[in-house]
Parts: sequence; structure tokens; C-alpha cells
Amino acid sequence: MSAKTYAGSCHCGAVKFEAEIDLRAGTGKCNCSFCTKPRSWTAFVKPDALRVLSGEDALQGYRAHSQTPSEHSFCRHCGVRTYERGHLEQLGGDYVCIHVASLDDASIDEQVAGPVRYSDGRNNNWMNPPNDTRNL
Repeated sequence: MSAKTYAGSCHCGAVKFEAEIDLRAGTGKCNCSFCTKPRSWTAFVKPDALRVLSGEDALQGYRAHSQTPSEHSFCRHCGVRTYERGHLEQLGGDYVCIHVASLDDASIDEQVAGPVRYSDGRNNNWMNPPNDTRNL
């Protein structure tokens, strides 16, 4: 499998980026309240796979609590989440979480080509899927 460079942006275009992602390697969905409410769908990459082209200064950060491994970010103009940065040993250290819906040139076929991994964040059972994934 090999990565492809995708262009991404927020809704208003203030935040633009490129990311090298192998969508065939899989994406993820989580059932924690932060991910469920916006129907978050993500692909994890290493930090050097992300190139911010513009608008990093337009991002607003959010942390639910001090143990949250990533700084959730969204465009302060339109509210769209594009990517997040974080650190978690179980994911190999530093990572970037790309929101699949923010990719401008990934076809539906490319988006669904790989397996979807589900995380049971609602029960702090992150490395295992929840019993029910129908709403994710």
C-alpha cells in the first residue's frame, strides 16, 4: 500500500492543507461524545505527512480535559474540523488526525476502500470496538 497526496480544506477555505494518506490502510470512527456528535471520521498520519498551506492561524483549539491526547481544532470562521495534532504512545507517539470529510479530492470510492476501525471511547476502551457501530 502507498500513500497519496490529498488536498483538504475547511468549508470557508481559510484552512488549506495537503496530507499524504493511505486510505486503503483504513480509517477510524469513535463512539465518544466528542466524535459522535459531529460524526467524526478520521485517518491517522505522522506529522511529516501534513503540509499546512494556509490558515493555521484560523484554527481554534479545544481540549475536553487535561488527559485528552489531542488538541481538537476547528476553523474559527466556519467551524469545520480539518485536522488535529496529538501524542499517544499506543499510536506510535506524535500523530495528526485528518478528518476524512475535509479532503477535497478524495473520491467516495477512495474514502471507503479501506477498513473502518471503531473505537469504544465512550467506555475508555479505545483499542476495541463498541458493541454497536450503526450510528457511527
